[in-house]
Amino acid sequence: MKPTLHKLKQNSGTSTTSGLSTIWLNGEGCPVGTVPIKRIDKEDLIRQRHIPPPEDITFDVQLAVVAIARTQNDPNNKFGGATMAASLRNPHVEGQQHSACRLKIQKGSDIVQVGWRVDPTLYRDTKTRLFIYFQAGNIHCFNILCPGFVLVNTKIPIDKDLVSGNWWLLLEENYTQIGFWPQRIFTDLKSFATNVEWGGVVYSSSSVPGPPMGSRLFSIGNKGHETYCRKITVINDKGETIDEDKTTAYADNPNLYKVVDIPHWQAIKRQHFVLYGGPGENRQV
Repeated sequence: MKPTLHKLKQNSGTSTTSGLSTIWLNGEGCPVGTVPIKRIDKEDLIRQRHIPPPEDITFDVQLAVVAIARTQNDPNNKFGGATMAASLRNPHVEGQQHSACRLKIQKGSDIVQVGWRVDPTLYRDTKTRLFIYFQAGNIHCFNILCPGFVLVNTKIPIDKDLVSGNWWLLLEENYTQIGFWPQRIFTDLKSFATNVEWGGVVYSSSSVPGPPMGSRLFSIGNKGHETYCRKITVINDKGETIDEDKTTAYADNPNLYKVVDIPHWQAIKRQHFVLYGGPGENRQV
């Protein structure tokens, strides 16, 4: 399938960091005419039942803790997508804890996310790995553990095909097509999104200390050590990529995790930085 994204490419000068390719198939692709499909076994299905969603799908209790920048809360917003470039970290997690960086697009109960993640429950190890996620009403799924995401490329900003209504996942400066979430699986996201978030998220059960986020350091402006999302942009309802300066910073627990939102880093165009991180409550460093 060929998405109609020509206008997006002409108007956009942003990309996801090339470092993401190092956590996608070890930087290698598949033979021509094939796509990488993970073999789902019984253990995968068992583990999936124990993977906590990034947000509580009932919206009664917020299980995850975030340190993010987000667009203004306006039901009249019409976002066709968003972009970011993210630094990669490998925070220490244990058991069912996870620590991640995400780009999140949402309208109502429908959500799509992409980013990197350290999650032993999902990946069976503590390496930093790419993840994708969608939530459609009460249905939610990571990666391709259930039907939903359509993988089309062997070799990742998120944006909407204004013709078909599908939400496409693209990678790097040449906008390599990875796959898409079909419009038909959503209710609210059949139209444009109203909210976008960039930043960090962690999870642990109520009886377990919170894990570190990002580099484990608070965002104090030390560019060599902090964890960031940069080149923060959104795509409007015309398919045009624009700077999104009207964002607000928010942290669920600022004693453990902090976020700093800098719309214009050193007055450089398209260098919107979101700095985030924190030590959490883990005793091990």
